[in-house]
Amino acid sequence: MLHAVSLGEMNATLAMVRELLAQNAPLHVIISTTTQTGYSRGQELYGQNPKVALVHYPLDFSSSIQRFLDRLKPAVVVLMELEVWPNFVLHCQRRGIPVLLVNGRLTAGSFKNYRLGGSVMRRMFGRLTQVCAQDQIYAGRFIALGAPKDRVSVTGTMKFDTAQIADRIPGDGELAAALKLPTDQPIWVCGSTGPGEEQLLLGVYRQLLQSHPTLRLVIVPRKPERFDEVASLITTAGFALVRRSTLASNAPADAVILGDTMGELRKFYSLARVVFVGRSLVDFGSRQHGSDMIEPAALAKPTAVGPFTGNFAEVMRKFREAQAMAEVSTPVELVAQLDRFLTDPPSASAMGLRARSVVERERGATHRHVEIILKTIADVQNRCRAK
Repeated sequence: MLHAVSLGEMNATLAMVRELLAQNAPLHVIISTTTQTGYSRGQELYGQNPKVALVHYPLDFSSSIQRFLDRLKPAVVVLMELEVWPNFVLHCQRRGIPVLLVNGRLTAGSFKNYRLGGSVMRRMFGRLTQVCAQDQIYAGRFIALGAPKDRVSVTGTMKFDTAQIADRIPGDGELAAALKLPTDQPIWVCGSTGPGEEQLLLGVYRQLLQSHPTLRLVIVPRKPERFDEVASLITTAGFALVRRSTLASNAPADAVILGDTMGELRKFYSLARVVFVGRSLVDFGSRQHGSDMIEPAALAKPTAVGPFTGNFAEVMRKFREAQAMAEVSTPVELVAQLDRFLTDPPSASAMGLRARSVVERERGATHRHVEIILKTIADVQNRCRAK
């Protein structure tokens, strides 16, 4: 059983599931999720796979957990990143079900909150069979919270493995044609934006148009429930609007594009001359600091992010060391940075290529996690045979 909280974690399961099934043909995989966006993405990824079952994760009440475990009977449970619930872990331990935490990360804010839980949290982390942390800092925090040191290892982040390294994404040409986006003119794609950011980005766009009049803007909000809200923000700001979902045939050639469909962000990134990755310019709280900047990096796109990228702290450290990602603190700085990208294409291209090199170098965490999971499964099988 793999538990992926929401959309990002669900995407991260794909390469892992493929490798698990390739290496262990009789294996069957249960994937649980908490959010509707995660469940919808799971249906897209696994709906036709007879070896994968998609379910909703239970509430952390004994009755719900017992019914869940009685029905599904997982041999091994794998939790993604930090989705650890005390009661669930306890019931798994009582049934002899190993619980692994993979791709583990523990931000400073989460670490502080877990420490407030005292002995309850220490017992919970102490029950984990294995903790695979993204970096040494996270590993130290898990140990400080009670995870036994000999069960904690640093395996890297699977985020680098899920990005598609390519020059073009299949279907991007069809997307451009459908939206009448001229690929010989600069396109700025703002991906996974959050509340309050779109208004700032529209202001940045208005300023950029003064020196780059052919620049086109594409905004892809992170959450589908905000599509209508963002559409209204675009028109209220005085820009013509084209929604990907409706494709108004009479829209003017300078309209702002709203990416209001699911699963097409990579195609939009593929069309971009420059990229901004959202949930980073406005402070949404430590649990929502930053969105995935690895995807545009894997496409070698010159990319800018805001100051709030805590959820990708280790990833950003690697990009920062390679001078492969532009960081800005304010909309004014974003205007200046995008202007540099657009007026100096060779320099921008060089940054994009450095970013892709980082992605290529850091791949491999998924395979390391799969090896640990398969060893745990083998241990369970051996115990069953011994009985």
